[in-house]
Amino acid sequence: MNNVMHQMSKELKRGKQKQGETLLMPTRDETVFPQQQFKHTGQSLLEQALARENMRLAWQRVKANKGSAGVDGLTIAQTAEHLKVQWPAIKAQLLNGSYRPQPVRRVGIPKSDGTERELGVPTVTDRLIQQALLQVLQPKLDPQFSEHSYGFRPGRRAQGPERGISRATLCAGRLPDSR
Repeated sequence: MNNVMHQMSKELKRGKQKQGETLLMPTRDETVFPQQQFKHTGQSLLEQALARENMRLAWQRVKANKGSAGVDGLTIAQTAEHLKVQWPAIKAQLLNGSYRPQPVRRVGIPKSDGTERELGVPTVTDRLIQQALLQVLQPKLDPQFSEHSYGFRPGRRAQGPERGISRATLCAGRLPDSR
């Protein structure tokens, strides 16, 4: 028990910083914490998401995507009729925190190798709520992400980083290994 090794060297404890150690001040965008610059947080973000105009835009997007019914079996047209009556109660549940999304319907999508990729299909109502939240949160959060982040972001795709690396290597006059 007396032979405990400390992770930090004695030199670092005295204030010296060796090469390769983490700098005290962040120097890359990935390490900077989001600034507390948003005046609309929590409940007011939810109120923004549930505002009439935002919900109208969300409905247009959901309708344009022409997705299939979820576990409730309601199509887009049927959901429109359903929400005419049920929306006030659903909105109240969202605002008081008691709303729970429906389970997703599992669908198997055949792949070229003969296996299936499982896909979860939410109800149209849940897709509408997700879209409304996305429209409010994405413009506030996306600028906080690293410029090198490509996952599930608008205008970016998985091939983006590969192309950026290829361009950078070609500009530097080096060709990538062709193993």
